[in-house]
Amino acid sequence: MAKLNAKDIIDTIKEMTILELKELNDLMKDELGIDPSAIAVAAPAAGAAAADDSANAAKTVVLKSAGAQKIAVIKVIREITGLGLVEAKGLADNGGNIKENVPADEANDIKAKLEEAGATVELA
Repeated sequence: MAKLNAKDIIDTIKEMTILELKELNDLMKDELGIDPSAIAVAAPAAGAAAADDSANAAKTVVLKSAGAQKIAVIKVIREITGLGLVEAKGLADNGGNIKENVPADEANDIKAKLEEAGATVELA
């Protein structure tokens, strides 16, 4: 097996979905004994630098409020992110980033789905 360098690993991480990143997080904790919270600080900074370099500006979809139809919003969050019920409910209750560094078109689609479900969303 060919050895990967740090840049290859970062490039791969940038392309992963939230569900894939959660699986990676769990594997690092279980199999390697590494606390991923230390790495989580560096990954968004790398992603932000890549967003500045790209011609198609990447957006972050931020949930501000789930609104009155919280259950519908939780369902949409789970559909978009692949998160479990507890994690999706946490996002609906507290707000936060739904998806980071996504192309503008995809971010607008996600925003529309969440707003249709009754949420208040902004793109950053």
